[in-house]
Amino acid sequence: MSALGLAGVVPDRDRSLRLLQQYGVYAALLVLFAVSVALDTGFLSTGNLRIQLFQVAPTLVVALGMALVIGTEGIDLSVGAVIAVSAAVIPLYIGWGLPVALVVALALGAVSGLAAGAMVAFTKVQPIVATLALMIGVRGIAELVNGDSAKPVTDSGLLSLGADGFAGVPLMAWIAAGCVALTGTLVHRTTFGRQLVAVGDNRRAARLSGLPVRRVLITVYLLSGVLAALAGALIVGHGAEADPANQGLNMELDAITAVVVGGTPLTGGRVRVLGTVAGALFMQLISAVLTQHNVHTSITQIVEAAIICFAVYASQERGTR
Repeated sequence: MSALGLAGVVPDRDRSLRLLQQYGVYAALLVLFAVSVALDTGFLSTGNLRIQLFQVAPTLVVALGMALVIGTEGIDLSVGAVIAVSAAVIPLYIGWGLPVALVVALALGAVSGLAAGAMVAFTKVQPIVATLALMIGVRGIAELVNGDSAKPVTDSGLLSLGADGFAGVPLMAWIAAGCVALTGTLVHRTTFGRQLVAVGDNRRAARLSGLPVRRVLITVYLLSGVLAALAGALIVGHGAEADPANQGLNMELDAITAVVVGGTPLTGGRVRVLGTVAGALFMQLISAVLTQHNVHTSITQIVEAAIICFAVYASQERGTR
């Protein structure tokens, strides 16, 4: 092939990869939704749609915080443990009223996020190491606080967050939508959002430009911790119990998957908020469709792993060009 022909092929490939990363998750979500409707006539029933929203809402809330962290070229493996510890303290403080219990849970999430951010920003510990240590330690604290068995929660206010709805949509979904709006505004409409992207794109250049790199890093991990704690409260309200031994398990992986499938590269420098929403919905639908058709859990995991690998490949392929 001539040099001119190669020059034409490469831009076409670059354009295809760019379109795939920007819009691929939305197209895949639409196709999967259409297939789900075709295979199951009851898929569009109110009850089934509410179930899907109940299941995806906590994952989406956590994924939004994870997207901010990944945007700085970081990772937060502690979010599942933060969910567990926030769930553990709610039964202890719910007697003081729901606002007090929520404030304590969110405060613990903030403290965990601050610890992770401080280690990354000041000690230069790799994010995966810092948050892995927190993941192990915080879950241990959660199980110590909660004890050996699940604790029932009967507060009507908290249970309403996990079970009630407004205009036919679960309150959990409305809360998740509010988090999406706030995160989108933060990323795309504020100076902090531009600083976040600059830090993820080139941390050294951002520091030399006078940007508050440490403050940005601490803030994104703090926000990730708070959002994870909020997700923990929603999970407790929906399940009517606090069970830190099981709640939040593998949630960090689900959140990372939603972010990566949504088009946010692991190399940082970009945060796709709406893509994260689409990624969370896509992975939820994949799991729901396979489960409803009695596909074994191991096959579901293999399918999800293949999707993650493809999403990471597409992201890295674009980043190397």
